[in-house]
Amino acid sequence: MSTETTTTTTATSRFNIWEWIFTTDHKRIGILYLIGSIAAFIVAGLMALLIRIEQSSPSTLLVDPSEYNVWLYFHGAAMILAFLIPGLTGFAANFFLPLMIGAKDVAFPRINAFSVWLFYGAILLALLSFVIPDGPDIMWTAYPPYSIITEGNTAFYVFTVHLLGFSSILGAVNFLITVIYMRAPGMGWNQLNLFVWTTVAAFVLQLVFIPVLAAAVTLLLFDKYLGTHFFNPDMGGDVLLYQNLFWFYSHPAVYVIFLPAVGILFDIIASMGKNRIFNYKACVYGGIGGIVLITGEVWVHHLYVSGMPDWIRIGQMVTTLLISVPVGLIVLSMWGTLYKASITYNTAMHFTAACFFLVLLGGLTGIPLAMTAITVHLSETSFVHAHFHFIMAMFSTFALFAGIYYWFPKMTGRMAEGVLGRIGFWANMVGVNLAFWPLFIIGVQGMPRRYPNYERFPQFEPYHDVATIGAFIIAVGMACTLINWIYSAFWGEPAPANPWNSKSLEWTHTANPPGPGNFSEDPVLDENWSPYDYEAK
Repeated sequence: MSTETTTTTTATSRFNIWEWIFTTDHKRIGILYLIGSIAAFIVAGLMALLIRIEQSSPSTLLVDPSEYNVWLYFHGAAMILAFLIPGLTGFAANFFLPLMIGAKDVAFPRINAFSVWLFYGAILLALLSFVIPDGPDIMWTAYPPYSIITEGNTAFYVFTVHLLGFSSILGAVNFLITVIYMRAPGMGWNQLNLFVWTTVAAFVLQLVFIPVLAAAVTLLLFDKYLGTHFFNPDMGGDVLLYQNLFWFYSHPAVYVIFLPAVGILFDIIASMGKNRIFNYKACVYGGIGGIVLITGEVWVHHLYVSGMPDWIRIGQMVTTLLISVPVGLIVLSMWGTLYKASITYNTAMHFTAACFFLVLLGGLTGIPLAMTAITVHLSETSFVHAHFHFIMAMFSTFALFAGIYYWFPKMTGRMAEGVLGRIGFWANMVGVNLAFWPLFIIGVQGMPRRYPNYERFPQFEPYHDVATIGAFIIAVGMACTLINWIYSAFWGEPAPANPWNSKSLEWTHTANPPGPGNFSEDPVLDENWSPYDYEAK
């Protein structure tokens, strides 16, 4: 095994935009994914602020309902399909997975480059929905019959999903082959980083379920523009067919986001706590493997109030509750890794610690939504809205931010620690609780989701006001975080070669940032090597 790298590389040549446009280097492609996903995040975040401003008043305040629907469409679709999934399986997987397994690049570098530009094409197509005269008026789910009869442009939504889906499928094939065939000599399956395992699982889910979503939105396109009747009950179609197809992908998509997010957290926890992963094999084969096996059997809980037969509701209730078992194994493994740990509390660890709170609260509020007798009353209320943002939106965003802080020295050769980063974290943490706790309360009392006006429920206005204040505090936190990254990338303190004293290959065998080919000499590992080989204290 080579000795630990102790030098930091610096940029010696001027920036060349053509080198970035035509690059096939997995690290640069990862940065391109990060830039694109953050750009989508900013625009979708602005849509969230507009939504909250509109809901701060019971009556119409800014726009009519159709324009409000455009905001909802872009916010939901961009946050999930253009920020979280590309940020976790595009940026993080591209930059760090090959480094973690000792590979010089991915298996198919040119296909990798093609996938990132498909992603950018989808972002541009989505942004055009703001300037065309008939913007999509379908929200992010595009449920028929409304998405078929609306005057809004459903085609932009469909083609955006196609581009993002094709990009994800190419990435999934590429990285699965990379992990199977390009691991460093001596690296066995039980020596992989947890982030590698969770990313592999996410790509398996993408390969299995993306074609189903592509089929659903394609049939939607045919119904609206070619005169078919797949979802028209008057002509023998069924609107529930679309909902089943949509959620058959879109619930596994939750785990496409959740799994890489927890993989990032595992690597941070192990490095900052200097502990081995607790119950590594149970986490991998029982937790991650269990999610992959069960996640395709839980989609109907999104349709409990959509006319499904009772026997299907009961069966899907059981599977929805059952999937909490592998998730529980993963969470217990995370907590166990912290047992007797010597924890370093930096910005990455602060975001990681916040994720423990978010996953606990989000998971506990998900249990009543799995129960058929309870979710009948909570479905389509703000309770679901708050639950989703705790367990998925903010949990995964915080995990991604933790990963960026953790790997920032590896990407830039500089540290991103400082006052601005801590302000960003605490503003985000306070803002999230102010923004979404009130929605739990009014959701139980009957506040419907997605409504721009709630003149029938004027008693909910104070809760929406608090949520709006929380949203703006989140915006302040996000702005501080982004400014801190930009400043630190150019003027931050130079980073040591291994600032966290990690045992993982990306820290012990590469420079900051890694050069072409990643490794000066190929790492060769023995059977006892582990990325979490920390001495007992």
